[in-house]
Amino acid sequence: MRTLVFLISLLVTFLVFFVLYYVVKTKIAPGNQVHQRIKDLGGGGNGVVRTHAEELARIPFLDRTVLPLIHSAEQFLTKFAPSEIHATVDKKLMLAGKQGQWSVNRVITVWLLCQALFLALGIHFSSSQRSSYFEGIVFVWIFVIIGAFLPFAYLNSLIRKRQDFIIKQLPEVLDLLSISVQAGLSFDGALRKITNRMTGPVIDEFKRMQQDVRMGAPRARALQAVAKRCDVEDMHLFITSVVQAERLGTSMGKTLINQADNMRERRRQRAKAAALKAPIKMLFPLVLFIFPAMFVVILVPHIFNIVQKMGILK
Repeated sequence: MRTLVFLISLLVTFLVFFVLYYVVKTKIAPGNQVHQRIKDLGGGGNGVVRTHAEELARIPFLDRTVLPLIHSAEQFLTKFAPSEIHATVDKKLMLAGKQGQWSVNRVITVWLLCQALFLALGIHFSSSQRSSYFEGIVFVWIFVIIGAFLPFAYLNSLIRKRQDFIIKQLPEVLDLLSISVQAGLSFDGALRKITNRMTGPVIDEFKRMQQDVRMGAPRARALQAVAKRCDVEDMHLFITSVVQAERLGTSMGKTLINQADNMRERRRQRAKAAALKAPIKMLFPLVLFIFPAMFVVILVPHIFNIVQKMGILK
């Protein structure tokens, strides 16, 4: 009983920590940093010389105490993670579109804490089942593997949702691009018009591409970076055609029209494939839920009649 109370309190502590951690890192910390920078810029031109104690007093309490503790905890916990996981987490954050919002150390910290939580749960359940030593070790390892799998499963679900949205949004963007280029705008001008009026992961990637071009990166390299961050076959085909059209000097309008037609045809093919898969997907709900109910409605009255007749015969 004491072990159960301890594990419940540990679980509640982890949940409260995750909630506070999320609120501090996403809501409070960015606002405090912006206000502090504005104050620093506003007071920098007055010629007032402040002491170190006055500078510390001007920093909010959250930035002085809580955030350094969180960063220290992240750096300490990430030392226990394998070195290869940093590159894996960084790639998954890039594909999920969270590279500028979530840090690698933060995700690794959550991953390690999730494993520690499931380790405690596995120890509790293995001890409560009164199993053998070998079975208890296997049970604990299963829980640890589940705890290690859950954060990456969540990231993979975010990646799939983002890629599906990119596949759905890309034909619309290409239609607008082809129409704008046919109306006389350049490729960059048409892309700027679209990014100012639309939202979504495709638009976010094109905005980042425009920022890279303004920073001095070649447009072909910036477009290839977009395809790498999306990791979608349709985006790779579109980027490849645009880069080739730019290198060979062919008409950008015709290239965009062909790509828009190609993307619409690929979307029709996906819709047909999904329609063909629908009967197979409906088979499992039919077998598990609908057929048993139909059997009960049809066969149970006949079974009762047979039982009654057998009772009369006896």
